[in-house]
Formats: sequence, structure tokens, C-alpha cells
Amino acid sequence: MTVSTVTGGTPLHYRVELLDVHAHLYRVALTLPNPQTGMVLSLPVWIPGSYMVREFAQHVQGVRAEQGGVQVALTQLDKHRWQVSDLAPGVDPLVPVVVTCEVYAFDPSVRTAWLDASRGFFNGTSLCLRVVGREHWPHELTVLAPVAPATGTDLSTWQLATGLTPLDVDARGFGTYTAPDYGTLIDSPVEMGNFWRGSLDVRGIPHEWVVAGAGPAFDPDRLLADTRRICEAEMDFWHGASSSPPFERYVFMLAATHNGYGGLEHHNSTALICPRSDLPRHTAKPTADATTPPAPLTHKDGYTSLLGLVSHEYFHTWNVKRLRPAEFARYDLDQENHTELLWFFEGFTSYYDDLLLVRAGLIDTTNYLQLLAKTINQVAQTPGRHVQTVAQASFDAWTKYYRVQENTPNATVSYYTKGSLVALCLDLTLRQHGSSLDHVMRALWQRCAAGPMAEADLRAVLTEQAGRSLDSEIDAWVHSTAELPVLALLAAHGVSVEHEAPPLAQQLGLRVTEAHGTLTLKNVLRGGAAEHAGMAAGDEWLAIEHPDGSTWRIHQLDDLLTLGLDTAPHCTAWVSRDRRLHKLRLTWPVDAPKVVKLSMRAPSPHAEPNKLCWPAAIA
Repeated sequence: MTVSTVTGGTPLHYRVELLDVHAHLYRVALTLPNPQTGMVLSLPVWIPGSYMVREFAQHVQGVRAEQGGVQVALTQLDKHRWQVSDLAPGVDPLVPVVVTCEVYAFDPSVRTAWLDASRGFFNGTSLCLRVVGREHWPHELTVLAPVAPATGTDLSTWQLATGLTPLDVDARGFGTYTAPDYGTLIDSPVEMGNFWRGSLDVRGIPHEWVVAGAGPAFDPDRLLADTRRICEAEMDFWHGASSSPPFERYVFMLAATHNGYGGLEHHNSTALICPRSDLPRHTAKPTADATTPPAPLTHKDGYTSLLGLVSHEYFHTWNVKRLRPAEFARYDLDQENHTELLWFFEGFTSYYDDLLLVRAGLIDTTNYLQLLAKTINQVAQTPGRHVQTVAQASFDAWTKYYRVQENTPNATVSYYTKGSLVALCLDLTLRQHGSSLDHVMRALWQRCAAGPMAEADLRAVLTEQAGRSLDSEIDAWVHSTAELPVLALLAAHGVSVEHEAPPLAQQLGLRVTEAHGTLTLKNVLRGGAAEHAGMAAGDEWLAIEHPDGSTWRIHQLDDLLTLGLDTAPHCTAWVSRDRRLHKLRLTWPVDAPKVVKLSMRAPSPHAEPNKLCWPAAIA
């Protein structure tokens, strides 16, 4: 094994073997140079970027240690820590200790690890035990090329991709990689399999795409071209056209599945998952002119969602991976790391993800405003916005945001969606003072030296950019449950706001699932007609008694419209709860909240230029 020249000590070395793809098992061997009695090994309980304790140690089995072929006493201290109780008797104490374990990997998300006969993926937080006190030492990771299992599955064409620095790897990417410390190791996911691979150069920085699970209609050229436009727009946003980003290469890793969706940011890569149908597709009938551009994207296009996800995670390379909450200056991987600033780091990133698609020329203003209206309506349809501030939502992410249950929309608000609207309100307010949120973000990058940031830093920069304090706005929009002045600010910037009748579920204060002819209540929203009637989450809505005395079986909410019940003042609903039937009097709401629809008015020749540049141009 080649010894890394990175300072800090002899490298800690992890050897990962695909033990059994059908049993979904990795085998991991950690070599500990200069071993000492009492050394503690710990597996993280969470992964940075996903703020919930996930107990990755639940998938670890068969932990054991040996030194020079002799078993070493290893004591489990708690749910995720082990201690080398003593070194092997009669063995030179300088001989490395090797700790091995097996890890079950069958979670398709971007947060953990996966292994089957078609694909492998892992984050270091799921496989790599941390050596407490040696986190700053150099680390090496060797991933062995897979061999065919007993069933004869051919894995000889598998490739490997990662953002780690290669040290000694083969043409397919298997071999040894190096990291300067444990934090970098676990911030560099690994993708394996027969994936599509493509590359592009963005402002002199190599970028790579790997896509697993794509169908035959997948158009990789369009994905590369559109990614380039996103990356250039975001580099321009943070640094201008002449500056370089804070990484030397970048890797996008995407798993295309039947219905998954999500992403997780890393320091020079991202792991993504999306429905296979969201990938860009070759047109069924090629045009005679090969230069004809593809059809413009709309807000309903699944590919627009994928590009928004790409934009979001790439933006995180700056906003949260470098510029980060002061509470994240050093991650404590053994417990929750609370911060009230996720509304900024996730919410502001959510504001810019679609906005930068406009600036990259990938969607037009009309479709952007439709996406924005969707976010506004989502927040407006969440009763929890009256209960929880967006700062509290950030702090409570560990126990509430990722633990969704039937009362979630009544008790919580999303720091993603409401945080993005806070960003919008600040941006439009700043533009009335001749500045913009763009200027604020770049000033924070400089002020905090691309490092830890506190809310006080944001308040100070807002004051500098606006020429007055915006503390009252932050207090009201972030630290209270007051409504945001979104619509008034949009109207002041040339956006027309219309109100339309809400969908039937929203009129009744419900979120439902309709499958196989069964109508089930998923959420009953606070203060709605369904709650007043006595409906509860989990009820199966079976039938309705019309005011004319007739009773009708229903299978979906639209059946109520077919029966004309939306014009009746009240009716009787039959629901099944715990296999008991209940008759509930349902009064139809006469003043249900409307949904908003946005469009851009034609600009007045006398409009202020700083208002006209939103949303299309980078300020």
C-alpha cells in the first residue's frame, strides 16, 4: 500500500469488500497503525446535511479485532462505540490492529448505503468507524473490485465514482483513494455499478456525471449541456465570471429509480435520486434540422424538478458546506447539532434553486412564477405556520421535520418552503433600496471567510446593503408566526396576483390518498371543515348521504362534485375508524382560502431598473 504524504500521522486505512451482493453485505476492515489500549471507535449517528439521528450502527454486525493474527479484546460501550480493551498478548505492540465488521446495505436513499447485483452505493458514515482522537489524521479508502457471486452474476464491468482523490486506482475506478481527514472521507460518497458516465469542463473545472438506472430514451447530451448552464450561473453568482470555485473537481451521482426523489450535498460532489421518468429523453421523432433546440421546459415537467434538484445541491457547495452555521463549525457526529439557521441555509438555497434556472435560461419567467406560486400555496395550506416559527422549525428539525406523522402540517412549518419565502421577501425589500439578496450572499461569503456564520452576521450585512436596519423584518418573518408580505412585495415588483378556487381537498381541510378504490384521510388540517365534522387521520371515507336522503358510495373526493355536494350547505359522511362506522355531519365551507396564481405584468417605461432585473438577471 502506498503511504500518503498528507501530514498528521500514518494513514488510517479502510478496506471495503463487496462481500455478498445478494445478501446486501459489505465487509469493512479498518487498519489502525500505532494502536493503543483504550482506543475508541465510533460510527456516526447522523450524516451532515440530513438532520436526524439515524442510528447507522443498527446495520453493523460481527465487529471483531485482531493484531498479528491474534484476537484483540473489543468492548462495545454503547449503541455506536467500541473500545480496544487491550492489545494482543505476546504480539509486538507496534503491529497494527485490524478491526473488521459487516454492514447490511439495503436503503435506497442518498443518506446511507445500498448493495445488490445491479448497483452499489455508500456514504462513509454508514461503513467507516471513526477513530476518536485521530480524526485529523490522513485516511485512505480501498474499494476492492467486485467478483462474481456464486450465482454467476457478472460484475466485471462495474465502475466506481467518487469525489475522493485517487491514490492507486485501476481503469474502472477501483483501488485506493486518500482523504486528508475523517471529515473529508465521510463527505465523499461512492457509487458503483454499470452506470452511464459523462464529463464536462466548467470554467476550467472538471465536472463528472454518473447516472445509474437510466432507461434507453435517456438523453445524456442534454443533461450535460443543461448542467453546464446551471454551474456557470452559480459560479457567476458567487464569484463572477473570472473567479474560481472552492473545489478542483465535482461529481454528480444520480440513481434513477421508479419513484424516488432527493439529494444530499457534499464538499465536491452530490448524491441524487429521481424518478426515471424525470430524466431528459430523446425525442421520439428527430427533426430534420439537428440544431433545433429541445422544447422549452415547463413547471410541470419532471425534468424541471431534476434540474431544480441539481441547482439546489450545487448551490449548497457554497451555502452550508463552506458558509455554514456557527453551530456546524465542527460537527459532533455522536448527537444532534442544533441550529436555528436552517431557514437560511436550506430556505435560501431553495429560493435560489429555481431562480437560477431562470438566470441560466432553462425556464422562463412564466414557469418560474408558477413554481413560486406552488411554494406560496404550500405554505398557506400549512396550519402549522401559525404554531411554529421558521427559526423554531430549524431547531426542531431533528425531532419534527424528518419524523412526519398525521399532525405534522398542523404543528410545524417547513424551513425549506417558508425559508425560501423569507428569502424572497428580503430580496424584494432590498431591491426597493437599490440592492439585492445576491449582494447579501456574496458579502456574507466574504465577511465570514467562507466559514462559520451567525444570524448577527446576516443582520449586519442586511443593514449595510439596505442602508437601514432590517431587524424588525427578521424578527417578524423569522422569529414570529406573522404572515409574510409576499403578495404585496410581488405586486410592487410588477407581478400580477390572482386568486382562484382551491382544490377540493383544500376546501375541506384534508390531505388524502386514493388507491384501489379506497379514499383514506392522510391529514386532517387544523380549523378545517373536516376537523369540525369530527374526521380523523386514518379514517376510510366510505359514503355520503345527500341532503335529498339518498346515500352514495364514494371512492375519491371528486365523487362529491359528481353528486353536486359542493353546492349543498351540509351532508352526512360515513367513515370507518378501527372498523367501526361513524356518521359525521359535514358542513360545506362557504369561504375557503383561495390559491394564488402569479404572472408578470408588462413593465412600465417608468419602472425602477433595480426592480426590473428580478427575477431574470443576476444583480
